[in-house]
Amino acid sequence: MSVLICGSLAFDTITNFPGRFAQQILPEQVHILNVSFLVPTLRREFGGCAGNIAYTLQLLGGAPLVMAALGNDGGEYLQRLKSWGLDTSLVRQDTEAYTAQAIIITDQDNNQITAFHPGAMQQAHATAVPTERGDIALAIIAPDGRDAMIEHAAQLAAAKIPFVFDPGQGLPMFDGDELRRFTAQASWVAVNDYEARMLCERLGTTLEALSRQANLRGVIVTLAHDGCELWQDGQRTHVPGVAATEVLDPTGCGDALRGALLHGLSLGWTLERCMALGNQVGAIKIAQRGGQNHRIPAELIAVA
Repeated sequence: MSVLICGSLAFDTITNFPGRFAQQILPEQVHILNVSFLVPTLRREFGGCAGNIAYTLQLLGGAPLVMAALGNDGGEYLQRLKSWGLDTSLVRQDTEAYTAQAIIITDQDNNQITAFHPGAMQQAHATAVPTERGDIALAIIAPDGRDAMIEHAAQLAAAKIPFVFDPGQGLPMFDGDELRRFTAQASWVAVNDYEARMLCERLGTTLEALSRQANLRGVIVTLAHDGCELWQDGQRTHVPGVAATEVLDPTGCGDALRGALLHGLSLGWTLERCMALGNQVGAIKIAQRGGQNHRIPAELIAVA
């Protein structure tokens, strides 16, 4: 069965600042902020949450079906997806726009500042969820164009296809009523700890109360190196983190974890088992640069 991944395909320009943002930004001067960072290294990587999630899911043996938009410069990316053996029939190419672009600066504490140009992603809603297909058992709504996230969530809910709502950096685009609609349609919610606070604030609720919604099978809050916490029926469970052999680049770690989450959910695993694998995969990813360059050991795939 296929796992539908609704989200962005993007090119990531990744740079490293060999200092700390906190030492360069003066809080009392933020109203006249004018900061320049010297970034001696620069790389261009394939990225976007849909591409990153699909990469890890296919490494684990899953069957990702990417639904996203590329621009007129996206031919190389499309060929990359095809080289994995993916069905790319739901990848739209917009001849009038560039592929989405993320420019990421990471400091020595792994804090990140990102500038994002959505480009063709703004037309992602033009492709509808193919509800006539009988092979889609599970889906994720990851950061994408605003209209695409709203429409695709509604289409999945109408088709009774369970999905993970993963608002990520797109969360600020939505008000409380819109977020309530998403969480009422989803089967799972996945956020990091910062996003969890913002989500609860806009919903006027708590994680405990949110997890008691009848439709939700779990709320996942990632905690970076501390692992993650799971909220199910008002109960909190902590899943410990996994120590990385090296910390090189956090870009795409959350996406790698979500690829593992989808793999486990598609196999009917408990959330605890899904996230134990997710934490392992996240630790592997952070030791590699870029969102789609890590490898998963054969022994881990075997037990996964």
